[in-house]
Amino acid sequence: MRWPEGGGAPTRLGRLRRRFGFDRNEMRRRVDRVQWTVGVTLVLVFLLAAPALAVWAGARAYDAGVRAERRQHATRWEATATVTGPGGVSGERYLHRTVQATWRAPNGAVRSGRIPAWKDAEVGARRQIWVDRSGRPVARPRPHSRTLVDAGYAAVGGTAGVGAPLLFVYWLVRRRCDRIRYAQWDAEWARIDPHRIS
Repeated sequence: MRWPEGGGAPTRLGRLRRRFGFDRNEMRRRVDRVQWTVGVTLVLVFLLAAPALAVWAGARAYDAGVRAERRQHATRWEATATVTGPGGVSGERYLHRTVQATWRAPNGAVRSGRIPAWKDAEVGARRQIWVDRSGRPVARPRPHSRTLVDAGYAAVGGTAGVGAPLLFVYWLVRRRCDRIRYAQWDAEWARIDPHRIS
């Protein structure tokens, strides 16, 4: 088998180079060069815009998360709950077992009510819970790890927000270029005299 010009078998890098139009192939038409130029331009736009938007979106999400952390840590307190009896089952979408317990509000007043049960939650067992200013049980304050995860998701979303429209634009351009190519091929075939093909 004879290989073109280079003399050796095409390498993976060479095939990739030809695939994306970085070779000097004289058989490429104007429409091929237009599609290649649009593709390279869109890649450059992505490489310039995506990091900036990812950093911006990640920083905004991180700042919002840190503010939420500070707000929740300033308005929620730990209290020691003591189990006083069985509570039952509660919940609408997801059922969970509860126990009856007592604890102290931040102002020192004794509060009682149902809290989620845990393993070995028998009468007299104790557990740390979080309460608001009035002593009602609330979720624990937002952990910093959640802020970091949210910032990461925002950065990925920012990158996708840049990439998806550019990919759609390239798809439209390629679709149009394919139509032009097919029309040119049909015109070329129409000019060929089938009696002269041996």
